[in-house]
Amino acid sequence: TITNSIVYPLTRALYGMQVRQPIGGDFGFSGKLAQFYLSKDVWETDVARFGIDIWMTTTAIANDFKVAQSFLGAKIHDAKDPGTDLGNMLYQVVSATFQLMEDYAPVWMPVRGSSPVPTFGFEYTVGLEHVNVNTARMLALFREGLLNLRDIWGSILGEGDLKEVERLGTLDDASFRFPLELWTRVIYDYAIAFHQKRLPAEHLIKSLLPLYIGKTASFVMEVDALEAHEAEAEIDKLCLAFERGKDYLCTCWK
Repeated sequence: TITNSIVYPLTRALYGMQVRQPIGGDFGFSGKLAQFYLSKDVWETDVARFGIDIWMTTTAIANDFKVAQSFLGAKIHDAKDPGTDLGNMLYQVVSATFQLMEDYAPVWMPVRGSSPVPTFGFEYTVGLEHVNVNTARMLALFREGLLNLRDIWGSILGEGDLKEVERLGTLDDASFRFPLELWTRVIYDYAIAFHQKRLPAEHLIKSLLPLYIGKTASFVMEVDALEAHEAEAEIDKLCLAFERGKDYLCTCWK
């Protein structure tokens, strides 16, 4: 869910390449790229933990290495409820992503839109095991975050967006839907706050967790009755929202 809600749409909008699984964990790379990776002094940072995948992907893209992807079939993880403790993983992945934005701002600032990357193999659908997701608990965590983190969110989000988040907190579970444009601005506002060092990085990014859980609950409810290709179309809509909103990011970044 971190891939679908944050890393894929953000990476696609930033660098203009439709790499579907930027943190997929399965990579092949040339000796030249391996040498380039080893020349970077990142191995005592969060990059060496959950941040490694997005670092490898972004470093290759931003330094003009050839990038392609391949269908490998389904990758079945141990079933996890997104409402359980994802704080450390979210922090490490998002902080690495935001730090890469700092490092490669001259690369991504001029990019608009996105293009497919070369893709190998054969696409086919597979049956996936059902994962039980407690959306009621997730939305309770979102509302608890609104209660406890409102002042912090107010220092990060625009006034209108904070009011919209507060409106979401008043909805009953069945009516809860996190608008794509609002989520896009939330992520961009967090990236801008990281850039401007408004809060210590860990405090900043961990305050995103209830918002992320709320967005994930919304997505789960939206796609519950959809086929895989229909759910993918919903993710693509989010990616396009990130691309449309990029001028906002660039204007505020400067």
